[in-house]
Amino acid sequence: MWQTLDNSKDKNASSPQPASNPNSLASQLRTTAEQATIGRSLVIKGEVSGSEPLFIDGRVEGTINLHDNRVTIGRNGSVQANVTAKEVVVMGKLHCNVNVSDRVDIRAEGALTGDVMAHRLSIEDGAFFKGSVDLKKSEQKINSDAAKNAKPEPAQSHSQPQALSTAAGKLN
Repeated sequence: MWQTLDNSKDKNASSPQPASNPNSLASQLRTTAEQATIGRSLVIKGEVSGSEPLFIDGRVEGTINLHDNRVTIGRNGSVQANVTAKEVVVMGKLHCNVNVSDRVDIRAEGALTGDVMAHRLSIEDGAFFKGSVDLKKSEQKINSDAAKNAKPEPAQSHSQPQALSTAAGKLN
């Protein structure tokens, strides 16, 4: 019934090997110190909110509000919920709208059906996306664009009367 641990054949055969792919799911999970997980067999209906990253490998229906955190939908995850977060990574299935303050990343095995509002959107080859996209400018870009637009306007207003006065001087 129980196997001994000092058997070298069983130890080598059953010991887990670290993932060699730096983009693997295991390496993503290790980079986050604290992350809540909804496992494969869990089904949640209602509102999910909190202040830590969330990994979903089960099923969620309703709304997900994690304004300053990442929501990752695993390969087995199925979400039918409006999602509000800092970042969303889709490796499973997501149906509904997504509103993020940073980026949405749809991986090759992921499927997103719904409207996306984000600063950045990444869709890998093989991923499925159906919906609309509204890419927002970041506040830093808006401020720099406003500064660029504000500077030429005063310069143009001063240069036009000077050009007219010099042209008028030549005509007289």
